[in-house]
Amino acid sequence: MPLFGSKFSPKKAPVRKNSGNIATEELEDLVLGQRSIQLRLGNQELVFDNGDWIPENGESGTAHKSNQKLRKKIQELQEENNMLRLKYTVMLNMLTQSTAESHLQEKELEKLRNRK
Repeated sequence: MPLFGSKFSPKKAPVRKNSGNIATEELEDLVLGQRSIQLRLGNQELVFDNGDWIPENGESGTAHKSNQKLRKKIQELQEENNMLRLKYTVMLNMLTQSTAESHLQEKELEKLRNRK
């Protein structure tokens, strides 16, 4: 005869009731992830955003914000540089094509002149 009985059947957990401590909007914010996590260490404040801790104030916060502006400017300049390179390549191809066509037309004109 088994010591604890023939079958193991744990008791069902009771249904939890909403305690009403958290407002529904705050709960929705937590579920949707719209709230940010903030941390204060001394006079330094950090916010967790997109997997990174971002300083909010102080010297490092100012430096971080200026670095973000510079990164954005670098990104814009790289995109502009890529566009200019593409335009340059297209213009060079157009120039090559028009030069080749003009050489062919000159040769054709030369042949027509020599026939007379």
